[in-house]
Amino acid sequence: MFKIVMPGGTGQVGTILRRALRAAGHDVVVLTRRPSRDGEVGWDGQTPGPWTKEIDGSDVVVNLAGRSVDCRYTPANLRAMMDSRVNSTRVVGAAIAAAARPPRVWLQMSTATLYAHRLDAPNDEATGVIGGGEPGVPGYWGYSVEIAKAWEAAQERAGTPGTRKVALRSAMVMSPDRGGVFDVLSRLTRLGLGGPVGGGAQYVSWIHDRDFVRAVEFLVERDDLAGPVNLAAPGPLPQRAFMRVLRGAWGVPVGLPATRWMAEAGAFVLRTDTELLLKSRRVVPGRLLGAGFTFECPDWAGAAGDLVRRRRLT
Repeated sequence: MFKIVMPGGTGQVGTILRRALRAAGHDVVVLTRRPSRDGEVGWDGQTPGPWTKEIDGSDVVVNLAGRSVDCRYTPANLRAMMDSRVNSTRVVGAAIAAAARPPRVWLQMSTATLYAHRLDAPNDEATGVIGGGEPGVPGYWGYSVEIAKAWEAAQERAGTPGTRKVALRSAMVMSPDRGGVFDVLSRLTRLGLGGPVGGGAQYVSWIHDRDFVRAVEFLVERDDLAGPVNLAAPGPLPQRAFMRVLRGAWGVPVGLPATRWMAEAGAFVLRTDTELLLKSRRVVPGRLLGAGFTFECPDWAGAAGDLVRRRRLT
């Protein structure tokens, strides 16, 4: 059993991981700005403090810290996304570097948004195209890519020779928990709004929550894997097909389509951004599959059916 330190572990992904890792018997310590439960320790995500004692002597660090992307992409919010990710990664790296007994592995959250908006071919770690400057897409989308690049660079630059480093280029994690992306998409579907958006040709990459946890455990154990790893199911699919499968899982026959301008209006009301809906994220897990990882839910139909069943039980 390991001691696992999770900076920023109070969000959706952190909740999923903490629940599963504690159920497996691990000692999980969450670093958060507002500690309120057992196993939570205060930090500010920017400066060293007493929290660094948790990292010294731990086995694993899984850094999930960063401002939520579920917001309007204003200059202020984009800067907050950048600063919260880069600063927290730097200070975690400094704590590991200063530890007398550093953890053996540091898993750093990253994002599949790093890859280019494309429909022609999937992006794996070896042949994927890094985004930025694609024709026909809003210019500000490129800033999301710059955030992802700076995020990973902060981990790469950390001087932690005794600690293996892995960047988790994660797709959307689908779980039945309230407030997560599956919850939002399910609510729209059940309201009859789960149709194609902007034509629906853009690809959706995703990963089932159990496979996300299993992939994290796999990467902890595999000492031969370092650097960027895509955490995504091997079957991304166009948004129109993705939503058609989700409608079928919920038994909803019709989903109204939405044009780009309708998506913009809806995103404005929901205080979020259309990049989350319209960017094509066609990402595949080349390194995981090459290392022998087996997905329990490789296809969206099976995953969606499982998630709907679990959601109905809550």
